[in-house]
Amino acid sequence: MALIGDAVRADLGAFLKAHKEGGPTLDLLVPDVRCAGCMSKIEREVSALPDVAAARLNLTQKRLAVTFRSDAGDPGAVVAALTRLGYPATPFDPGAAREAHDREGRQLVLALAVAGFGAMNTMMFSVPIWAGLFGQELGPATRTLMMWFSGIVGAPCAIYAGLPFFRSAWRSLKARRANMDVPITVGVLLTLAISFSETILGGRDAYFDAAVSLLFLLLIGRWLEHRLRARASSAAADLLALQAPTATVLGPDDELIARPLADVQPGDRLLLRPGERVPVDSRVLSGASELDNGLLTGETVPVAVRLGSVCRAGALNLSGALRLVAMARSEDSAVAAIARLVEAGAQSRSRYVRLADKAAAIYVPVVHTVALLTFLGGWAVGLGPREALIRAVAVLIVTCPCALGLAVPAVQITASSRLFRRGVLVKSGAALERLAEVDHVIFDKTGVLTLGYPRLLNPMSSPVKMAAPLARASSHPLARTLAAEAGAGPLADDVVEFPGQGVEGTIGGRRARLGRAQFVGVDTAGAQTEIWFGFEGETKIRFRFADTLRPDVAGVVASLMARGLTVEVLSGDLAGPVAHAAEMAGIAEWRAGCTPQDKAARIDELSRAGRKVLMVGDGLNDAGALAKAHAAMAPGTALEASQNAADLVFSGERLAPVVEAIEVAESARRRALENFGFAALYNALAAPAAILGLVNPFVAAIAMSGSSLVVTLNALRTGLRR
Repeated sequence: MALIGDAVRADLGAFLKAHKEGGPTLDLLVPDVRCAGCMSKIEREVSALPDVAAARLNLTQKRLAVTFRSDAGDPGAVVAALTRLGYPATPFDPGAAREAHDREGRQLVLALAVAGFGAMNTMMFSVPIWAGLFGQELGPATRTLMMWFSGIVGAPCAIYAGLPFFRSAWRSLKARRANMDVPITVGVLLTLAISFSETILGGRDAYFDAAVSLLFLLLIGRWLEHRLRARASSAAADLLALQAPTATVLGPDDELIARPLADVQPGDRLLLRPGERVPVDSRVLSGASELDNGLLTGETVPVAVRLGSVCRAGALNLSGALRLVAMARSEDSAVAAIARLVEAGAQSRSRYVRLADKAAAIYVPVVHTVALLTFLGGWAVGLGPREALIRAVAVLIVTCPCALGLAVPAVQITASSRLFRRGVLVKSGAALERLAEVDHVIFDKTGVLTLGYPRLLNPMSSPVKMAAPLARASSHPLARTLAAEAGAGPLADDVVEFPGQGVEGTIGGRRARLGRAQFVGVDTAGAQTEIWFGFEGETKIRFRFADTLRPDVAGVVASLMARGLTVEVLSGDLAGPVAHAAEMAGIAEWRAGCTPQDKAARIDELSRAGRKVLMVGDGLNDAGALAKAHAAMAPGTALEASQNAADLVFSGERLAPVVEAIEVAESARRRALENFGFAALYNALAAPAAILGLVNPFVAAIAMSGSSLVVTLNALRTGLRR
């Protein structure tokens, strides 16, 4: 055993990475981790091992980063501890991580293919049996042969295709609850059992085709749900992708070294050129520039940085080159912290109990109890075990959860189609259920209440034309807006950019400056978003900017309040612009200067008070709040990570899709409840008939299909305009 342990340690030792502060680090892939509970357990147990300084698990990448106290740390002990916990691990490899993520999808596709093959080929043997039911020539021996062929093909296909449902049902029962996979599992297994019983005993009916066909239809929905869930779960990965894959590290003699982001350590000196994003949280050693923190904080105005300023990972460097010193590893950066907020929010949202599962909690014990009592009662009154079992199976078939299972998905598909025609993409069926329950709406300002780009408030033709040659030479967002207002034209000569201040150049033989008030020669600056322009020794001109409100903001807010919802604004922007936007929208409650953690904390506060929050945001600083909210929406112009963290994405310059989505969600909820009511009424009438022997399994299958058709037709009403 000691030799094996030494071999494992030697093998894993090749994957240890040196760390400037403390012992080496080891990255492991833990493919079976699925939830926040797994994450907490693993971090707690691994951190308790001797010589382990810290353990941090990234749920999105399924990567466990272990930091040892010294070089004597034993990687094999970590792997052994994970194996004891039920989480086998291997050295982290991005390709292997993607493979683990896609494994469930491949299994579903394979199960779907097997179910489709089984359904088609089982029908080939079932059709002659059905023909015999309608008076066609089919002798008992031939019918039995057809039933055997049907079972030989259908039963193995049903067993394999049903594995995703069987596993889910088993996990649910171990947790002492019943989801929709429990009745499906019981129904499929009992249908196969009674079909084999009838085949062996020379009975008249077998239902192998029904079992495998049902699984084929259910697997289509399960695979689509997996695709939607995989897309939504990529939000945190998209956030981390905002960090540059490499960083330019300055060596001892200031040589430039391109180093992978994961290898950057605190204390490393970095070079950040204009147009690059800050790789890790850093502090400025030399140089001056302006950073666009819009994705991180929602601020519309670039922030000047100089010696000693802190630069957060993900911020965009606009002008001057900077020398930085790294303050943290990429796993500990501001972007990574937001990614962890997204992961935590997704986990809390996954605990939401869907309508179908609520119905299943009632349906499963009631129907299965009735079926069991039917079998025991029939046997007690002298029917015999075979006839009693047929009646019990008829009860399960006639009350099959197909109608119950279709009650919500059919409505969600119809509602999603209706919203898609109105420019709203619904990414999750459960999102519509949550959206119908919201009673409080939180809007971000920049990019949500506003269109997200600055607009010139005083577009005077002559001053704009004078400043345009310098504006065209600058990469500053406000200068670009000024240049766009002026249109195409010449550039200034001898342009020099002063990082964090502005640009200077020659226009028509005269020196001119465009930038901050002090840079241009104005002693005091206003509180508004502005830049100044002036020729040397002449009067200076101020250009004021503001973010344009969406045209229907006030009407949308009024509509939400008329529906009984409360509304507030949470923004990372300055107080002045936030107050103005809230006033114009008719929103009394607002907060400015909010960090991503502030927004997430506000949603937690409201959730503890029993409120159901809809978050509408577009920036990186909104991603954590979007994930934590009861329901979330993002505009189509939002950062991709924010769109992935949201449940719904709307397009266009109007905000009206927010109200429309809530209206459709409430309509969908009403239709789903109507479908549940119909399914309950149908079962109340059909089950007694099956118990009394008035319905055989064949008629029960027809009745069950009819109930599913009624549910589907009712769901189509959701797509009609009211």
